[in-house]
Amino acid sequence: MGDTITAEEIAAAQKTWGDGIVAIGRAFLDKGDYVKAAENHLDTLYTFEAGPVLFKPTKAAETQFRSTREAALSYFVGGNDNYAEDHGFAIHPWTNVRFENNANYIHGNYAVAMGNYFFTQIDGTEVKVEYTFGYIKGADGRLKINLHHSSVPFSS
Repeated sequence: MGDTITAEEIAAAQKTWGDGIVAIGRAFLDKGDYVKAAENHLDTLYTFEAGPVLFKPTKAAETQFRSTREAALSYFVGGNDNYAEDHGFAIHPWTNVRFENNANYIHGNYAVAMGNYFFTQIDGTEVKVEYTFGYIKGADGRLKINLHHSSVPFSS
């Protein structure tokens, strides 16, 4: 595996991300350790160990930018008094997440993907969200996110 990121690696990283969101919600429903599942998600898929992550989650208005692991964890699972608006996006729970990339920009070991992702609710309905993710390829060859922007599509 070379240093240059491929579209296939981006697709695999997106599947892993979606599966992780589903796993957090499943752990919550099963009364398991959903916080640990979210911590694993963040530690495996984001670059917080290297410094700030440019993270703008969908359902954040009061503290809309979440550059620290603590802030991102609160967004995913809630329960942090420093982020009272958070109710735990990942514990909703979702049954599936699928990505539809509009385009990828790849430059060596860095890539940006943009498009829509769809979160499936328990009743089968999908929620469409727009996203931009930035990926860095680590020394271990795995992609990690250093940019995560999500928003609900504009409606007039």
